[in-house]
Amino acid sequence: MVTENYPNLKANAAFADLRVTLEGTENRIATERMTYNEMSRDYNKAIQFFPGNLLAGAMGSLPYFESEAGAEKAPKVEF
Repeated sequence: MVTENYPNLKANAAFADLRVTLEGTENRIATERMTYNEMSRDYNKAIQFFPGNLLAGAMGSLPYFESEAGAEKAPKVEF
């Protein structure tokens, strides 16, 4: 019986690893999005005052990251 249940145990461990990987990916995306928005905010503040406004005149301000409509729902992963 132990040899018959081994593939099932291996599949459960692989699924648990996949779930952890997906959660980690979502966390990294959220962290980097927050970092980008903070840097955009700081840059946009800096170019409003002298001498930043002279140096950044060609580039303009940076937009904040805004997700598309419906992106707040995670895609369903089916097995």
